[in-house]
Amino acid sequence: MGKKGLFDKIAFPYSWFYSYQVSMFGDTLSRSKDVFNFSDYRTVLDVGSGTGAFCAVLKEMGLSVTGTDMSLEMIKVAKKKNPSIEFVHSDATVGLPFPDKSFDIVMASYVAHGINKEERRELYTQMGRVAKEWVVIYDYNQKRSPLTSLVEWMEGGDYFNFIRHGRKEMEECRKEMELCFSEVKVFDIGKRTALYLLKPRA
Repeated sequence: MGKKGLFDKIAFPYSWFYSYQVSMFGDTLSRSKDVFNFSDYRTVLDVGSGTGAFCAVLKEMGLSVTGTDMSLEMIKVAKKKNPSIEFVHSDATVGLPFPDKSFDIVMASYVAHGINKEERRELYTQMGRVAKEWVVIYDYNQKRSPLTSLVEWMEGGDYFNFIRHGRKEMEECRKEMELCFSEVKVFDIGKRTALYLLKPRA
């Protein structure tokens, strides 16, 4: 079973944690205000939006929000939870169905560590293409915990390579021989989480 099949299968039980995720993401944005304030911007695309919990928090802050996910079942749940938010079915590691510079911010939460290096390069390239101001990756930092390491190993993602080399991959990402980003900044905002702030090239 591929990633799409896995997320289609777990979409409904994943929705049981929707309220918890909304609370968690709200806390995340509160902690990150000193380093990056989403409310300074107007439009945002959430890549790998799942059941739409992060989208709901961003909309509550007053942003115009669009979500996209490779799992059609996740999209169905997200639309049911958030009928006033637009959700688009697409796989960012293949391509995003939006014109260049469509959104002020393009973000992804806990997506990058779950895909392989080549998929991450395409993710960064696509996100950088459709972002006007910033690409924001919310994901693990380099501080491992035994439980998280075990869970991520069981899920079969690329967690271990991401936490070792993620920042370097972002700094060295190239599109048509040019760097994807003119600036890469990393801020730890939790014990094992970080905001990776990436400035798309003009």
